Amino acid sequence: MARSYPAHAKPLWQRVLLTREMAMIALLVVVVLYSLRSVPNFGNPLTLPYLVLDTAPILLIALPMTLVIVTGEIDLSVASVVGLSSVTLGVLTEAGFSVPAAATVSLAVGVLCGLLNGFLVAYVGLPSLAVTIGTLALYRGIAVGMLGTKAVTDFPERWTHLATARIGGSQFPVIVVPIVVLAAVFVVLLHFTPFGRGVYDIGLSADTAHFSGVPVARTKLTLFVLSGVVAAFAGVFFTLRYGSARGDNATGMELQVVAAVLLGGVSIFGGRGALHGVVAGVLLIGVISSALRLESVTVNVINIIIGALLVLSVISTSVVGWFVRRRQRPAKALPTAGRPSPA
Repeated sequence: MARSYPAHAKPLWQRVLLTREMAMIALLVVVVLYSLRSVPNFGNPLTLPYLVLDTAPILLIALPMTLVIVTGEIDLSVASVVGLSSVTLGVLTEAGFSVPAAATVSLAVGVLCGLLNGFLVAYVGLPSLAVTIGTLALYRGIAVGMLGTKAVTDFPERWTHLATARIGGSQFPVIVVPIVVLAAVFVVLLHFTPFGRGVYDIGLSADTAHFSGVPVARTKLTLFVLSGVVAAFAGVFFTLRYGSARGDNATGMELQVVAAVLLGGVSIFGGRGALHGVVAGVLLIGVISSALRLESVTVNVINIIIGALLVLSVISTSVVGWFVRRRQRPAKALPTAGRPSPA
């Protein structure tokens, strides 16, 4: 008899549209429309550029972070890599290096940071949570030690202007170009290549992935290197956007990145997630924060609201999963007392 495979229980349109990621995109559209109608000055021509500039570092770092979390790992050192690359850029520029040369060295620093994280996790076998908490402190300590309490602010004006410049006569800053390019690269890498299928397999079961031929250690090392170099690039942008290199730049940003990734539907346990949901999650947090600031809500209250939204998001996923499992559980057989048994 020919081998058969079970058919999908739901039609294609339901499998595409009735997902956590599409729900996040729909919520983003609703929040944007509500803000345009009800929040003063949200439709101002300056709001969109500043919204993009504010969310750009988080969105950049969230792209490789998505792949890292899908494997069941995490990288909490990304904000410290941002700070270290920022300080590297500032110190080298102050020493007479051109901005492109200093930025190249900063990216190389990000690669080294990712290599250290990846080696300890993938080849030594240490838990990524413990490793990256340690390197979070290590990289931040190096950054602060290099500059102390001072800041480097003497950057060429043409480079600081480029960081905030807009594309043509539009409202979109130039940083949108590398974001779109990197997003396209990571979408293809995760969703349309054997490498991406291996990433999901590792998240579901690293042992099974290994015996299926997936190079687990090499894949994890690659992802941590990507996380480090993209965080370093975000640090270069962050520095030029604000025109200031400091050791404490981007402190706490790792929590915003992880929150956005989880809000976008990526499972903290690995094996599940999609990049379009993560992009929607980052933008949703950015839109909510921007709208609340325009309503004169304090930063502490905004953090409480974003944190509550994340908790509700995680709870809702668990509740929905519980209902789905109950519906899929086979019904118990009815009692047959009083009925004759078949001969």
